[in-house]
Amino acid sequence: MGKYNQVDLSKINTYSIATRDNKVNIKDHFARPLEKGLSFVDLLDSMPKLLGADNLRSVVDAVVTARKNKRPVVLAMGGHVIKCGLQPILKGLIEADVITAVAMNGSAAIHDFEVSLVGATSEEVGDVLHTGDFGFSDETGGGMNRALKAGVAKDIGFGQAIGEWISAQSHPFREYSLISACVENDLPVTVHVAMGTDIIHQHPEMDGAVTGEMSFRDFRLVTSVVSDLGDGGVWLNVGSAVIMPEVFLKALSIAQNLGHHVDNFTTANFDMNQHYRPMLNVVKRPTSGGGKGFNIIGHHEINLPLFALAVLERLEQNDE
Repeated sequence: MGKYNQVDLSKINTYSIATRDNKVNIKDHFARPLEKGLSFVDLLDSMPKLLGADNLRSVVDAVVTARKNKRPVVLAMGGHVIKCGLQPILKGLIEADVITAVAMNGSAAIHDFEVSLVGATSEEVGDVLHTGDFGFSDETGGGMNRALKAGVAKDIGFGQAIGEWISAQSHPFREYSLISACVENDLPVTVHVAMGTDIIHQHPEMDGAVTGEMSFRDFRLVTSVVSDLGDGGVWLNVGSAVIMPEVFLKALSIAQNLGHHVDNFTTANFDMNQHYRPMLNVVKRPTSGGGKGFNIIGHHEINLPLFALAVLERLEQNDE
C-alpha cells in the first residue's frame, strides 16, 4: 500500500457529552404534546422553537406588533397567490385592518380581474398555445385596457383604475376580487408590469404609453408606502420571484435617497421555493441596515391560511 497505512483509532481523544454545547435541547426547542381542541395559537406555540416554525412565529409577531403600534403591513404578491384561491383569506386580513397596502405584478391583477368577471381564471396554456389562442380572451384584454385608458384622466394608477372598473361594470364575482377590496377599503393597491409579460399586452386595445404611465404612477405610490416602513413596519413578499423584489429594492433606494431612512422593519418572503432575488432583495439587503428578514418556504394554499389565522388570533388575544 505504499506510504499509506490504516490510522490507529485507539489514540483518538474523546470528551464527555456533558461538556458539549448543543444547538437543540428539549427544554428550549422541542415541540409540546398536542391535545384535542387546541386553539390555533396554542398549536403554533406547540411547534418546535426551530427553523421554519420559529420563522413563522416571528413573522406573525412582527405583524401583530406592527398593527398594535399603527405601523404598515404591506402585501406584495405574484399571480400564483390568486390562482390558489386565497382572495377570501387575504380580503379578511384587509377587513381586519391587518394589511394596509397591496402591491402586485401584472399577472396577479389579470387573474384577479378574471375571477371578478367570470368566477374563474387560469387557462391551460399547453392546450391553446399552438393554436394561437393563448391569452386572447377579449373580455380580459379589452376590459383591462379600457379600464386603464379610463383611469389616465383621473390621475390614478393601474391598481385603482382596475378596482374602480370592476365596481363600475358590476362584475358578478367582484366580492372575490382583492383589488376591488382594496379600493372599497381605501387601501393603496398598486400593479407593477414589465412590458410583454402579460396577456393583456397582446390585445388590440393595448396602449403601451397608457400602461407604462399607469404602472409608473403606481411605482411612485408604492415608493411612498415603502418610505413609511421604518420603525416597525412589515413587507411581505408572497409568490413573486422577480418583479416585486426588484420593485421593492428600487422603491426602498428612492425612499432612502429622499431622506426617509427606512430602518428597523421586518421583511418576509413566502414562496414554494427559495429564489435568488427574494432572498437578497427582500430578506437580506433591505434589512442589513437594521431590521430582520425571514424566509417561509411552502405552498401558499397551506402557509397563508396558517399565517392569517395566527395573526387574527394573536390580535384577538391582545384585545382581551
